[in-house]
Amino acid sequence: MMTGLATKFWCSNFKLKFFITQNLSQSVVVMEWNPQTLQFLSECFLHTLSPAPEPRRRAETSLADAADRPNYGLVVLRLVAEPSVDDQIRQAAAVNFKNHLRTRWSSEAPILPPEKEQIKSLIVPLMLSATRKIQSQLSEALAVIGKHDFPKAWPALLPELVSNLKNASQASDYASVNGILGTADSIFNKFRFVFKTNDLLLDLKYCLDNFAAPLLEVFLKTASLIDASVNSGANLRPLFESQSLCCSIFYSLNFQELPEFFEDHMKEWMGEFRKYLTTTYPALEGSGGDGLAIVDELRAKVCENINLYMEKNEEEFQGYLNDFALAVWTLLGNVSQSSNRDQLAITAIKFLTTVSTSVHHNLFASEGVVPQICQGIVIPNVKLREDDEELFEMNYIEFIRRDMEGSDLDTRRRIACELLKGIATHYGDVVRNIVSSQIQSLLSSFAANPVDNWKDKDCAIYLVVSLAIKKAGTSYVSTELVDVQSFFESVIVPELQSPDVNGHPMLKAGALKFFTMFRNQISKSVALKFFPDLVRFLASESNVVHSYAASCFEKLLLVKDEVGGPRYTSTDINPIFPVLMNNLFSALKHQESEENQYVMKCIMRVLGVADLSADVARVCIEGLTFILGEVCRNPKNPVFNHYLFESVAILVKRGCEKGLSVSVFEASLFPKLEIILTNDVTEFFPYTFQLLAQLVELNRSPIPPIYMQIFVILLSPDSWKRAPNVPALVRLLQAFLQKAPNEINQGDRLTKVLGIFDTLIQSSSTSDQGFYVLNTVIESLEYGVIKPYISHIWAALFRELQRRRTVKLIKSLLIFISLFLIKHGSSNLVDTMNGVQPDIFNVILSQFWIPNLKLITGAIELKLAAVASTRLICESPILLDPAAAESWGKMVDSIVTLLSRPEQERADEELDVPDISENVGYTATFVRLYNAGKKEEDPLKDIRDPKEFFVASLSRLATLSPGRYPKVITEVVDQANQAALLQLCNSYNLTIV
Repeated sequence: MMTGLATKFWCSNFKLKFFITQNLSQSVVVMEWNPQTLQFLSECFLHTLSPAPEPRRRAETSLADAADRPNYGLVVLRLVAEPSVDDQIRQAAAVNFKNHLRTRWSSEAPILPPEKEQIKSLIVPLMLSATRKIQSQLSEALAVIGKHDFPKAWPALLPELVSNLKNASQASDYASVNGILGTADSIFNKFRFVFKTNDLLLDLKYCLDNFAAPLLEVFLKTASLIDASVNSGANLRPLFESQSLCCSIFYSLNFQELPEFFEDHMKEWMGEFRKYLTTTYPALEGSGGDGLAIVDELRAKVCENINLYMEKNEEEFQGYLNDFALAVWTLLGNVSQSSNRDQLAITAIKFLTTVSTSVHHNLFASEGVVPQICQGIVIPNVKLREDDEELFEMNYIEFIRRDMEGSDLDTRRRIACELLKGIATHYGDVVRNIVSSQIQSLLSSFAANPVDNWKDKDCAIYLVVSLAIKKAGTSYVSTELVDVQSFFESVIVPELQSPDVNGHPMLKAGALKFFTMFRNQISKSVALKFFPDLVRFLASESNVVHSYAASCFEKLLLVKDEVGGPRYTSTDINPIFPVLMNNLFSALKHQESEENQYVMKCIMRVLGVADLSADVARVCIEGLTFILGEVCRNPKNPVFNHYLFESVAILVKRGCEKGLSVSVFEASLFPKLEIILTNDVTEFFPYTFQLLAQLVELNRSPIPPIYMQIFVILLSPDSWKRAPNVPALVRLLQAFLQKAPNEINQGDRLTKVLGIFDTLIQSSSTSDQGFYVLNTVIESLEYGVIKPYISHIWAALFRELQRRRTVKLIKSLLIFISLFLIKHGSSNLVDTMNGVQPDIFNVILSQFWIPNLKLITGAIELKLAAVASTRLICESPILLDPAAAESWGKMVDSIVTLLSRPEQERADEELDVPDISENVGYTATFVRLYNAGKKEEDPLKDIRDPKEFFVASLSRLATLSPGRYPKVITEVVDQANQAALLQLCNSYNLTIV
């Protein structure tokens, strides 16, 4: 079976490469703009919209290959501008162009400068003349360029925008005005999300000097046009859109600090802002369609701006505060519960929340204000609306995201509770008394008429849960509103014990959420009574209810007891395990829950705790591989898929720990892994290679021959071209090196392995993976096997060290050197290095090893480096030579620093931080499987304490030449480190004589 897997994967890759090469050779070899290119790209973009996965993947692969060619971005931009092409294709091309710039504008394989300049010269006029949908994509693309090039490498952009803005404003051409403002908004948006630096402030000043005045000019002119056209709804629409964009730009330009220009003109800005909060525009608001939404969007942006000033410029803003507080309060009283007014309500309540926590909180001190807020703002916004019920029924994923996962800060329910929390910071007793009373009133209302007033009980539960206080850094929550135990027993238990799992599903969901939230406070003896009820709720028809039941069970299994161990163990699960697993797998058969990530996460957690018999393991692996086969057809939910593979990995791991043969799992898994590889399901490649690595490691040596066919594919350069595959392939390669060292020493296999290492270390993004391969080679193979290759290894490492001396590379090199010394001795280390270049060892020692030893972090790495360095100074003739006394002393100094100082004091190097861009769509990325992870091996198991090893070795060395080494230590080692060394010696009752 594995033979077919290997052969089909190889053939699949070959055919795909041939298809791409053939097509590209016919149409876009040099990416020139011609009819053939236009046809080829148009067909590709059309197929990327296909609902069928196969043509979509082929098109995406073709485009990815074409994207490597010069002028690709320019040609796609030309296609976007081509009026003869269907709008749907142009829209897809615009999205592709934006994403192409995201990945290529500043990377290791960037767009070439001439192409960049042409794109920058074309994009502004094209964006201004494009349709609205395409304009938004090009505006985002322009912002991508601006992030890297603006303003220093694109000085022409802002003058061009300002000139076009003035001309369009004078002509009252608001289609162009709004296009330019939208572009400026995209560019200036970066000032919201980066740390304040001198360079950033210089860029901000440049933007303010050039754009602040024109912005105010357009804003005031548009305001006067609105005043003049207040009764003409048709003309108001683009004007309000323009003001919203001006407000958004205002926010970006004021985010870092209050600019002088805006402080000087605060009166003009604030006057217009207040007007939009207090004035109605019936011609537009009552015009139907999105008229009210357009006005509300402007009001919401005004609320965001005054909230920003309240947070950051409180002193300068205080003269306007009372008027705005009254305006926002009044506005909230007139905002209906309709969902299309949510954003306005949320931003308005946020402003009041900010005021409540500021020095001006006395606005809430007057008698009756807090009860008014509770009755007039909080309760109406916390109670369930028809929109909430509809979301619960129709889009359970979004409902859970907002309700359970804490992503509902921008919902009315949550922000209303945040307002109460804000007021409670200064008026805690008042808030607690009012809310506690309100909760009891709501529960009494429910008790009087449970059928009609069930929403009151839901509101009470929501208030308790949302106003709970979470202890920082833990999952522990508490509340002063109710007694948790009594509230659980009187309010929550009746819902949990309800025989009808489908009745009042929103109340059931609220009860399960409470159980989940306060799981630490509910004692084990009490909670265990409701395990069978949680299992029952897994059979609920409501997607939210069976999701919450699964989530509750999963999180209960993470609760710790008083001594830090798991509160719930296999003993607690075993009585319900068969029906629990049955209901979990059955829940995945409900419509819309086929890829329910909460259910799959619960499966993973249960498999990690329960006792697994051979029969249970077989049933579970068959169930999981069936699901895997289904999702292979069209992967949609990456979170679900991750927990699916984690479930497989933990089942394989624990099943084999219980004595099951790995062949039991191979029989079920291999056909599915074959489908993934042969059908080119690239999203699952990283997971597949990690599972294969786990299976290799679980086999006894010698591993079955069928695995060596996979090893042949592993050595193919084509397998390593997809960046997300690299960490997983390295993981698999390490497994082969450890389990099949003899087989790897056959033919040219080791040469190819070292070729992979050489390729990986040449890129900063994969150099650490290259060292993982190299270190495993050193650990797993005998010295006689690797000796012919050592000089080539050193040459490759020295080449990279010459090319780029990054912290990451130097640390990786020191770990490798240390491992080499531990495995093969200091003499082989010194001789093989000097064999490449005379005296290179001393250069590496003085320039890299000694000064950077302190940067090593991680318990195993620290021990390895400390022990290797200790052996070097105690065993190597080159360091024991009296002529090397200074180097010897400096190395002692570095070892003491490594062993005596905390990590945060000595390893203060600047981290190599990758540029993280927004993920678009479902792309194949590497995500490590925790349950299939490589167990970190300690190459020095026999050495327990590196500090003791160090001082004991020094003490033994010193006895051979009394008086010699104390003198060197006194002359060379730092005084603070001399004291630290003395303290170490005293700790182990040792001396250096």
